[in-house]
Amino acid sequence: MKHEGLGPVTAIANQKGGVGKTTTSINLAASLAALDKRVLLIDLDPQGNTTSGLGVNQNTVRKGTYDVLMGEALLGDTIIGTECDGLYLLPASMDLAGAEIELVSELGRELRLAQALAAYNGSVFDYVFIDCPPALSLQTEFYAMEGLTQLMDSIRRIRQALNSSLTMEGILLTMVDSRNRLSSQVEEDVRSYFGSQVYTNTIPRNVRLSEAPSFGVPVMYHDVRSKGAQAYLVVAQEFMHRRAI
Repeated sequence: MKHEGLGPVTAIANQKGGVGKTTTSINLAASLAALDKRVLLIDLDPQGNTTSGLGVNQNTVRKGTYDVLMGEALLGDTIIGTECDGLYLLPASMDLAGAEIELVSELGRELRLAQALAAYNGSVFDYVFIDCPPALSLQTEFYAMEGLTQLMDSIRRIRQALNSSLTMEGILLTMVDSRNRLSSQVEEDVRSYFGSQVYTNTIPRNVRLSEAPSFGVPVMYHDVRSKGAQAYLVVAQEFMHRRAI
């Protein structure tokens, strides 16, 4: 999806927490910013892990994703800078948890964010990423194939009902452990079934990736030489290459 004033919009989605969704949102966005791109990261998860992972305390957020969804603030008025050059954030406030309940009876609630993006007329961003609430499963363990099937079904339904231009940009394998036979087998199965839709590069299990959020920075600002940081920088380059094709 692309909007005037904004670059392509990519949603990063998972079935459940703890599988690398927020880690990917933060570090892929930060890696692209490090490659001289101007990037906007939207935290749509009520847990606010992307917000805190970039050093922003949810309790201090005056306006964020909730206010945009409820029509109480414009996207351009809620975007804040981060300590990472070129990386900007639409933070999640504590109120976001109540948005789903408040919007349940509202017509066109599924289009609220799309409408906010369409109305944006500020400085141009090269890329926009959305860290979604847990909804679709992607991980290199036993249920990976089932999660991918659910993902494809969801994309088909959204195309039919809401957004005919929706596409799956790619499948990124995270938390990969080459020493684990199950992880290796799942990766082989996913690549066999989905072919070129799967990113060539993968994200390994890495201690530095787990540590970085507690410091409120992307992993490259924590330890740029770590395997995790280097993996996301390579994935960022592959992301740009795929976008250019």
